[in-house]
Formats: sequence, C-alpha cells, structure tokens
Amino acid sequence: MNRLCRIEIDDSALPPATPEMEQERRVAIFDLIEDNSFAISGRDGAEAPPGPYALDLAIREGRLVFDIATEAETQVAEFHLSMGPFRQVVKDYFQICNSYFDAVKRLPPAQIEAIDMARRGIHNEGARTLQERLEGKADLDIDTARRLFTLICALIPQG
Repeated sequence: MNRLCRIEIDDSALPPATPEMEQERRVAIFDLIEDNSFAISGRDGAEAPPGPYALDLAIREGRLVFDIATEAETQVAEFHLSMGPFRQVVKDYFQICNSYFDAVKRLPPAQIEAIDMARRGIHNEGARTLQERLEGKADLDIDTARRLFTLICALIPQG
C-alpha cells in the first residue's frame, strides 16, 4: 500500500518538451508505477492515510511541489521544497548527460562507460538530496528517489 499508483507532471509553465524529454518522462513514470516505495509520514501524532498515492509533481513560484492524494483523489499532503539544494546537482546532471550523449557518438566504449559511471553517481547524489529534503514528510527508497529525480530534472528548463 505504501506506493505511488499514478504520477502526473504539471509542465504547463514550461516550454514544450522535446520528443526525447517526453520519452524520458514516460519511461521514468512507467518504471516508477511498476516498482516504487513511497509512504507519507504521520504528523502531529496522527497516522498518515494509507496508500496507494497519486502524485502531481510541479514547480510553482520557484518551488518543487509534491501534491499527494489517495487513489480515490482525496488530498493527503502537499510539500513545497526549495529548489536551492537541487540547483547544483541538476546543473551537474545536465552537463554530464550532454557529455554522455556526445561521447556515445564519437568515443570508444571504455570512455563512454567512465562518463556513464559519473552520470550515475550524480544521479544518485540527486536522489539522496531528494530523500533528505523529504525526510519527515515521506519515506522513499533509493530507486524511487532516483526515478523521481529524473522527473524533477524534466521540470527544470535547461539553459
């Protein structure tokens, strides 16, 4: 029951996503729905409503917003997280992804593998940052945090 059953991304304030970005979002959402661990923490001595949960993810007024409801659409929580702790890791992640995509076109496999290992390391750092920011609000495993970090990156315009 402690899982996400539906995920929506509110990207209405963003430029249209490229086909590659759309594909990455679809894959991350599919993977999340297939396998995730997400539990809302109780507050003020009260137990949290049981899952599964529906998540609407957005950036509003410069803050990362997790709007969480039950499967029956009853809102159970809304978290607004500062983007500050994510800025550097997201910037690093975009840079290493660009390096990886360039490397795939022109470098030998050993060098591609080295860049991919660095990319995974930065991705893990972003996932750990997300887990830390959600501490006391929601519990999620590292794989769920990694996939959610991918979706957070999809909400941040590159530039």
